[in-house]
Amino acid sequence: MRLSRRGLILGGSALLAGCSSAASTVQLAGAAPASLPIAPVPTVTPQPVSVAQATGPVIDPHGVVRKDLMERARAALDTHGHKISKRDRMYLVDFQKFSGEDRLYEVDLEGGWVTAYRTSHGRGSDPAHSGFAQRFSNQMDSHMSSIGAYATAGASWGSQQGPNVLLDGLEYSNDRARERAIIIHGADYADPAFLAREGKLGRSYGCFSVSHADLVPLRERMGDGRLLFAMT
Repeated sequence: MRLSRRGLILGGSALLAGCSSAASTVQLAGAAPASLPIAPVPTVTPQPVSVAQATGPVIDPHGVVRKDLMERARAALDTHGHKISKRDRMYLVDFQKFSGEDRLYEVDLEGGWVTAYRTSHGRGSDPAHSGFAQRFSNQMDSHMSSIGAYATAGASWGSQQGPNVLLDGLEYSNDRARERAIIIHGADYADPAFLAREGKLGRSYGCFSVSHADLVPLRERMGDGRLLFAMT
């Protein structure tokens, strides 16, 4: 805080350059000291600091992702930090939601925004094809979805499913993902036309199938070393 001062320098008849002669008074011998005006100290009002300024961006400010899923995923970033090399964004899957709804989320951890997509679940997880996943497994040939933390392992190409993103399961609930060929790939039964006709998405063999259009940006942005976390 800066305090403005005014004063006189006596030394012959000269005044310091820059001082105002109108505001300066020369003290005569034997006279009482002159009273000089003192500028008031300015008052500064403290400005509130937003949460975003203090701790970084607010993640998902509109509450698109349910709170417990977001909290579990952020905890998984720390638990599996040695396998998750990139922390700029993460991917969440809410298997409580109906298959026709957006339930695969890309969460930008640097900007705070969320982008939502649709994704299928395994036919073994929903044998009655109700549109809701009810059971989950890590077993071969179960055709069920698996929950827990995955690390994306980069873009790939398969002879059956074509372009895809590989996944490595990081927990006992999904650590056979590579063996089971659990990947992210495009599928006709996840396209908008199928949803419009059937009212829900089709079922995979446990993969996170998405529409062909959605696979393009996901395959480019997921890369390798990012978290995908799925839960009910």
